[in-house]
Amino acid sequence: MSEEPRRRRAPAMSPEDRREAIVQATLPLVVKTGANVTTSQIATAAGIAEGTVFRVFKDKAELLNAVIQRALLSDDEVAAISAIPADLPLEERLVVAVESVLGYLDRMWGVMGALRESGWQPSQDDHEKHKGPPVGMQRISNAVAGIFGDAEMRTTAEHAARLLLGFVFTNRLQGKGFGDTTVEAPQLVELFLHGALKSGGAHV
Repeated sequence: MSEEPRRRRAPAMSPEDRREAIVQATLPLVVKTGANVTTSQIATAAGIAEGTVFRVFKDKAELLNAVIQRALLSDDEVAAISAIPADLPLEERLVVAVESVLGYLDRMWGVMGALRESGWQPSQDDHEKHKGPPVGMQRISNAVAGIFGDAEMRTTAEHAARLLLGFVFTNRLQGKGFGDTTVEAPQLVELFLHGALKSGGAHV
């Protein structure tokens, strides 16, 4: 009789991959419950034993800091923007880019907002790490500048990218003092490229 084929064991995850898997599983939980997320919930979401969390991170504070770092990381968005086909019309390319930026902001603000609302207080060292404009946003701005290419413009590509990101940023501000009007990426790009006035409205 032939021997039954042996089951192949799945290759063990590297420490870096294990760390990333835990962070990825934790991120949506943090958006939902903030700092109140438990390591038991994290372990369940990651499909691991709870003790594994503490073999990778010394405590929950270190894990939350890693989640913030991941939320601020813009590698995926920069890659997506850089991969936009150059043969698309400029307006279409900018719409795709803005949609990536909106996803980045939603993730970043979702994490930071949920942590703040749950009463999370970063250590002084962590507070210093997260001060100032996120490097991820600076990289996104550079990627968006590349979209303008050889277009005839009234300003530099870098300045245009900053202005467009300002549109995207303020478009997401709602509530007291800001109003409730927001628009989606296509209209946002149209307003940026063509202005708020209708044709012939400059003399009104």
